Amino acid sequence: MDITLALGGGGAKGNAHIGVIRRLEKEGYKISSVAGTSFGGLVGVLYASGLTPDEIEEIFTATDQGSLYARDSNDGPSLLGLSGARKLLDTVLGEKTFDDLKIPCAVTAVDVKTGSEVVISEGYLRDAVLATIALPGIFPPHRLNDWELMDGGVLNPVPVTVARMLSPDLPIVAVVLNDPLDIPLRTYAIPVPSILPKQISDRIHRLHVAQAFDIFMRAVDLSSRAVAHYRLEADAPDVIVRPNVHHLDLLDKVVVKEVALLGEVAVEEILPKLKKATSWTTRVKKIFRGK
Repeated sequence: MDITLALGGGGAKGNAHIGVIRRLEKEGYKISSVAGTSFGGLVGVLYASGLTPDEIEEIFTATDQGSLYARDSNDGPSLLGLSGARKLLDTVLGEKTFDDLKIPCAVTAVDVKTGSEVVISEGYLRDAVLATIALPGIFPPHRLNDWELMDGGVLNPVPVTVARMLSPDLPIVAVVLNDPLDIPLRTYAIPVPSILPKQISDRIHRLHVAQAFDIFMRAVDLSSRAVAHYRLEADAPDVIVRPNVHHLDLLDKVVVKEVALLGEVAVEEILPKLKKATSWTTRVKKIFRGK
Protein backbone atom coordinates (compact mmCIF):
# COMPACT_ATOMS: atom_id res chain seq x y z
CA MET A 1 0.00 0.00 0.00
CA ASP A 2 1.28 3.46 -0.92
CA ILE A 3 1.52 6.11 1.79
CA THR A 4 3.01 9.56 2.21
CA LEU A 5 5.04 10.71 5.23
CA ALA A 6 5.06 13.93 7.23
CA LEU A 7 8.26 13.93 9.30
CA GLY A 8 8.36 16.37 12.21
CA GLY A 9 11.26 18.27 13.71
CA GLY A 10 13.03 17.41 16.93
CA GLY A 11 16.79 17.73 16.63
CA ALA A 12 18.55 14.62 17.89
CA LYS A 13 15.16 12.96 18.37
CA GLY A 14 14.86 12.93 14.58
CA ASN A 15 17.02 9.82 14.32
CA ALA A 16 13.82 7.97 15.21
CA HIS A 17 12.58 8.76 11.70
CA ILE A 18 15.11 6.25 10.39
CA GLY A 19 13.52 3.44 12.35
CA VAL A 20 10.01 4.50 11.41
CA ILE A 21 10.82 4.35 7.70
CA ARG A 22 12.67 1.05 8.06
CA ARG A 23 9.77 -0.63 9.85
CA LEU A 24 7.18 0.73 7.43
CA GLU A 25 9.17 -0.74 4.55
CA LYS A 26 9.44 -4.08 6.34
CA GLU A 27 5.67 -4.11 6.75
CA GLY A 28 5.29 -3.73 3.00
CA TYR A 29 4.32 -0.06 2.81
CA LYS A 30 5.62 1.93 -0.12
CA ILE A 31 6.54 5.51 0.73
CA SER A 32 5.55 7.42 -2.39
CA SER A 33 6.38 10.93 -1.14
CA VAL A 34 7.74 12.63 1.96
CA ALA A 35 7.43 16.07 3.53
CA GLY A 36 9.74 17.12 6.33
CA THR A 37 10.49 19.89 8.77
CA SER A 38 13.87 20.48 10.46
CA PHE A 39 15.53 17.11 11.19
CA GLY A 40 12.55 15.47 9.51
CA GLY A 41 13.41 17.49 6.42
CA LEU A 42 16.99 16.23 6.53
CA VAL A 43 15.93 12.59 6.81
CA GLY A 44 13.22 13.08 4.20
CA VAL A 45 15.61 14.56 1.66
CA LEU A 46 18.18 11.82 2.20
CA TYR A 47 15.55 9.11 1.85
CA ALA A 48 13.98 10.71 -1.23
CA SER A 49 17.45 10.93 -2.81
CA GLY A 50 17.59 7.13 -2.82
CA LEU A 51 19.41 6.32 0.41
CA THR A 52 18.02 3.42 2.43
CA PRO A 53 17.28 3.73 6.16
CA ASP A 54 20.35 1.58 6.87
CA GLU A 55 22.54 3.87 4.77
CA ILE A 56 21.18 6.99 6.48
CA GLU A 57 21.84 5.39 9.86
CA GLU A 58 25.41 4.59 8.83
CA ILE A 59 26.01 8.19 7.73
CA PHE A 60 24.69 9.65 10.98
CA THR A 61 26.56 7.09 13.08
CA ALA A 62 29.85 7.97 11.38
CA THR A 63 29.28 11.70 11.88
CA ASP A 64 31.05 13.49 14.73
CA GLN A 65 28.00 15.02 16.40
CA GLY A 66 30.19 17.35 18.43
CA SER A 67 31.45 19.07 15.29
CA LEU A 68 28.08 19.71 13.63
CA TYR A 69 27.50 23.02 15.40
CA ALA A 70 30.93 24.63 14.89
CA ARG A 71 30.97 28.19 13.60
CA ASP A 72 32.83 29.58 10.59
CA SER A 73 32.84 32.76 8.50
CA ASN A 74 29.69 31.70 6.64
CA ASP A 75 27.57 31.79 9.81
CA GLY A 76 25.47 34.85 10.56
CA PRO A 77 24.20 36.00 13.97
CA SER A 78 23.49 32.92 16.07
CA LEU A 79 24.54 31.16 19.23
CA LEU A 80 25.88 28.13 17.36
CA GLY A 81 26.96 27.51 13.77
CA LEU A 82 26.36 24.90 11.09
CA SER A 83 29.87 24.48 9.73
CA GLY A 84 29.89 20.74 10.36
CA ALA A 85 26.40 20.32 8.95
CA ARG A 86 27.39 22.11 5.75
CA LYS A 87 30.40 19.82 5.32
CA LEU A 88 28.22 16.76 5.87
CA LEU A 89 25.68 17.95 3.30
CA ASP A 90 28.42 18.74 0.80
CA THR A 91 29.67 15.17 1.16
CA VAL A 92 26.31 13.40 1.06
CA LEU A 93 24.28 15.60 -1.30
CA GLY A 94 26.85 17.64 -3.20
CA GLU A 95 25.21 19.51 -6.08
CA LYS A 96 22.05 17.39 -6.23
CA THR A 97 18.74 19.15 -6.76
CA PHE A 98 15.11 18.20 -6.24
CA ASP A 99 15.09 17.04 -9.86
CA ASP A 100 17.46 14.23 -8.83
CA LEU A 101 15.11 12.77 -6.22
CA LYS A 102 13.61 9.30 -6.59
CA ILE A 103 10.27 10.29 -5.03
CA PRO A 104 8.56 13.67 -4.52
CA CYS A 105 9.79 15.55 -1.47
CA ALA A 106 9.37 19.01 0.05
CA VAL A 107 10.64 20.70 3.20
CA THR A 108 9.33 23.69 5.07
CA ALA A 109 11.00 26.84 6.33
CA VAL A 110 9.88 30.28 7.53
CA ASP A 111 10.97 33.59 6.05
CA VAL A 112 12.31 35.80 8.85
CA LYS A 113 11.41 38.99 6.96
CA THR A 114 7.76 38.24 6.19
CA GLY A 115 6.90 35.61 8.80
CA SER A 116 5.39 33.37 6.12
CA GLU A 117 5.87 29.66 5.57
CA VAL A 118 8.02 28.69 2.60
CA VAL A 119 7.67 25.23 1.05
CA ILE A 120 10.88 24.27 -0.73
CA SER A 121 10.54 21.70 -3.50
CA GLU A 122 13.05 22.89 -6.09
CA GLY A 123 16.66 23.96 -6.25
CA TYR A 124 19.67 22.51 -4.45
CA LEU A 125 18.90 19.95 -1.74
CA ARG A 126 21.72 21.31 0.40
CA ASP A 127 20.08 24.75 0.54
CA ALA A 128 16.71 23.26 1.43
CA VAL A 129 18.13 21.31 4.36
CA LEU A 130 20.16 24.24 5.71
CA ALA A 131 17.00 26.35 5.65
CA THR A 132 14.69 23.88 7.35
CA ILE A 133 17.13 23.08 10.21
CA ALA A 134 17.97 26.72 11.07
CA LEU A 135 16.52 26.81 14.60
CA PRO A 136 15.96 30.55 15.25
CA GLY A 137 18.57 32.19 17.44
CA ILE A 138 20.48 28.94 17.82
CA PHE A 139 21.56 28.43 14.21
CA PRO A 140 21.99 31.14 11.55
CA PRO A 141 19.18 31.82 9.07
CA HIS A 142 19.86 30.55 5.58
CA ARG A 143 19.61 33.03 2.70
CA LEU A 144 17.93 31.63 -0.39
CA ASN A 145 16.57 33.70 -3.27
CA ASP A 146 14.96 36.72 -1.59
CA TRP A 147 14.24 34.83 1.62
CA GLU A 148 16.05 34.70 4.94
CA LEU A 149 14.94 31.29 6.15
CA MET A 150 14.68 29.63 9.54
CA ASP A 151 13.40 26.31 10.86
CA GLY A 152 10.01 25.38 9.41
CA GLY A 153 8.91 24.02 12.77
CA VAL A 154 8.18 27.58 13.91
CA LEU A 155 4.88 27.44 12.00
CA ASN A 156 4.51 23.82 10.95
CA PRO A 157 6.26 21.31 13.27
CA VAL A 158 4.77 18.31 11.44
CA PRO A 159 4.08 19.20 7.77
CA VAL A 160 0.89 17.25 7.20
CA THR A 161 -0.45 19.89 4.81
CA VAL A 162 2.66 19.61 2.66
CA ALA A 163 2.44 15.82 2.58
CA ARG A 164 -1.18 16.15 1.45
CA MET A 165 -0.08 18.59 -1.27
CA LEU A 166 2.47 16.07 -2.56
CA SER A 167 0.07 13.10 -2.60
CA PRO A 168 -3.57 14.21 -2.18
CA ASP A 169 -5.04 10.73 -2.52
CA LEU A 170 -2.68 8.81 -0.22
CA PRO A 171 -2.94 8.10 3.52
CA ILE A 172 -0.71 10.42 5.55
CA VAL A 173 1.49 8.99 8.29
CA ALA A 174 2.68 11.80 10.57
CA VAL A 175 5.74 11.19 12.76
CA VAL A 176 5.56 13.47 15.81
CA LEU A 177 8.64 14.01 18.00
CA ASN A 178 7.39 16.93 20.10
CA ASP A 179 6.63 16.15 23.73
CA PRO A 180 2.93 16.20 24.67
CA LEU A 181 1.77 19.35 26.44
CA ASP A 182 1.40 17.60 29.80
CA ILE A 183 5.08 16.58 30.10
CA PRO A 184 7.16 19.00 32.26
CA LEU A 185 9.68 21.17 30.45
CA ARG A 186 13.30 20.01 30.48
CA THR A 187 16.41 22.06 31.19
CA TYR A 188 18.87 22.80 28.39
CA ALA A 189 22.63 23.26 28.39
CA ILE A 190 24.81 24.98 25.81
CA PRO A 191 26.71 22.34 23.80
CA VAL A 192 30.45 22.77 24.36
CA PRO A 193 33.36 21.02 22.59
CA SER A 194 34.20 17.69 24.20
CA ILE A 195 37.92 18.52 24.14
CA LEU A 196 37.46 21.19 26.83
CA PRO A 197 38.39 20.21 30.40
CA LYS A 198 35.43 19.49 32.68
CA GLN A 199 36.26 22.47 34.90
CA ILE A 200 35.92 24.87 31.95
CA SER A 201 32.81 23.15 30.67
CA ASP A 202 31.16 23.43 34.10
CA ARG A 203 32.07 27.11 34.31
CA ILE A 204 30.48 27.80 30.91
CA HIS A 205 27.27 26.15 32.03
CA ARG A 206 27.12 28.45 35.08
CA LEU A 207 27.38 31.65 33.04
CA HIS A 208 24.38 33.97 32.64
CA VAL A 209 24.34 33.30 28.90
CA ALA A 210 23.94 29.59 29.64
CA GLN A 211 20.99 30.32 31.90
CA ALA A 212 19.47 32.55 29.22
CA PHE A 213 19.96 29.76 26.68
CA ASP A 214 18.09 27.37 28.98
CA ILE A 215 15.11 29.72 29.30
CA PHE A 216 15.04 30.43 25.58
CA MET A 217 15.12 26.75 24.66
CA ARG A 218 12.33 25.96 27.10
CA ALA A 219 10.21 28.65 25.46
CA VAL A 220 10.98 27.24 22.00
CA ASP A 221 10.12 23.75 23.24
CA LEU A 222 6.81 24.84 24.75
CA SER A 223 5.68 26.87 21.74
CA SER A 224 6.64 24.05 19.38
CA ARG A 225 4.61 21.56 21.42
CA ALA A 226 1.56 23.81 21.37
CA VAL A 227 1.78 24.58 17.64
CA ALA A 228 2.24 20.88 16.85
CA HIS A 229 -0.75 19.94 19.00
CA TYR A 230 -3.13 22.42 17.38
CA ARG A 231 -1.81 21.86 13.85
CA LEU A 232 -2.29 18.10 14.15
CA GLU A 233 -5.87 18.58 15.31
CA ALA A 234 -6.59 20.88 12.39
CA ASP A 235 -4.60 19.07 9.68
CA ALA A 236 -5.82 15.57 10.64
CA PRO A 237 -3.28 13.03 9.36
CA ASP A 238 -4.57 9.50 8.91
CA VAL A 239 -2.13 8.00 11.42
CA ILE A 240 0.16 9.54 14.04
CA VAL A 241 3.38 7.82 15.10
CA ARG A 242 4.92 9.05 18.38
CA PRO A 243 8.34 7.52 19.11
CA ASN A 244 9.19 7.53 22.81
CA VAL A 245 12.01 10.08 22.56
CA HIS A 246 10.82 12.42 25.30
CA HIS A 247 13.97 11.84 27.38
CA LEU A 248 16.13 13.41 24.65
CA ASP A 249 16.95 17.08 24.11
CA LEU A 250 17.18 18.79 20.72
CA LEU A 251 20.98 19.03 20.76
CA ASP A 252 21.87 15.84 22.64
CA LYS A 253 24.65 13.56 21.45
CA VAL A 254 22.96 10.22 20.92
CA VAL A 255 23.59 6.67 19.85
CA VAL A 256 21.88 6.81 16.47
CA LYS A 257 21.01 3.12 16.32
CA GLU A 258 19.27 3.24 19.71
CA VAL A 259 17.12 6.24 18.77
CA ALA A 260 16.27 4.69 15.41
CA LEU A 261 15.07 1.58 17.23
CA LEU A 262 12.58 3.72 19.16
CA GLY A 263 11.07 4.64 15.81
CA GLU A 264 10.63 0.98 14.89
CA VAL A 265 8.96 0.25 18.22
CA ALA A 266 6.56 3.15 17.71
CA VAL A 267 5.44 1.78 14.34
CA GLU A 268 4.81 -1.62 15.93
CA GLU A 269 2.38 0.05 18.34
CA ILE A 270 0.26 1.72 15.63
CA LEU A 271 0.17 -1.08 13.06
CA PRO A 272 -3.54 -1.88 13.65
CA LYS A 273 -4.48 1.78 13.08
CA LEU A 274 -2.24 1.95 10.04
CA LYS A 275 -3.77 -1.15 8.48
CA LYS A 276 -7.24 0.27 9.03
CA ALA A 277 -6.31 3.70 7.63
CA THR A 278 -4.78 2.20 4.50
CA SER A 279 -7.60 -0.24 3.78
CA TRP A 280 -9.43 0.19 0.50
CA THR A 281 -12.79 0.69 2.21
CA THR A 282 -11.51 3.46 4.47
CA ARG A 283 -9.90 5.32 1.59
CA VAL A 284 -13.07 5.17 -0.52
CA LYS A 285 -15.13 6.58 2.36
CA LYS A 286 -12.69 9.45 2.83
CA ILE A 287 -12.75 10.29 -0.86
CA PHE A 288 -16.55 10.45 -0.87
CA ARG A 289 -16.50 12.67 2.25
CA GLY A 290 -14.13 14.98 0.44
CA LYS A 291 -11.20 14.42 2.83
